[in-house]
Amino acid sequence: PQELSRVMLNLFNNAFYATHEKVNEMKVAGKEYKPKITISSFQEDQHIIISVLDNGQGIPQSIKEKIFNPFFTTKPTGKGTGLGLSMSYDIIVKGHSGKIRVESTEGEFTEFIIELPV
Repeated sequence: PQELSRVMLNLFNNAFYATHEKVNEMKVAGKEYKPKITISSFQEDQHIIISVLDNGQGIPQSIKEKIFNPFFTTKPTGKGTGLGLSMSYDIIVKGHSGKIRVESTEGEFTEFIIELPV
């Protein structure tokens, strides 16, 4: 449970960061924006699916493949270590024989989907 709590906390922190950054971006652009983070879970066959979806900045296609690499971060110095998603990947995939993937459109949303065997 502690490991999965770390994963969820990391995904929440990333979602909060992305929506906060977009709030700042929209204030500069003079546009109205309402941050939204949606967490859902359900069972599908012999798997539990957990989704963390935010309507923040999104992840550029060019870096999507790198986000689970250790020490890779898009955050400014002092804001991120680049270990959160790497650690989350190891916990889900190596520690629990699950899967973690990301779907995102830059400027619109990011969704992390975790699949764990029952």
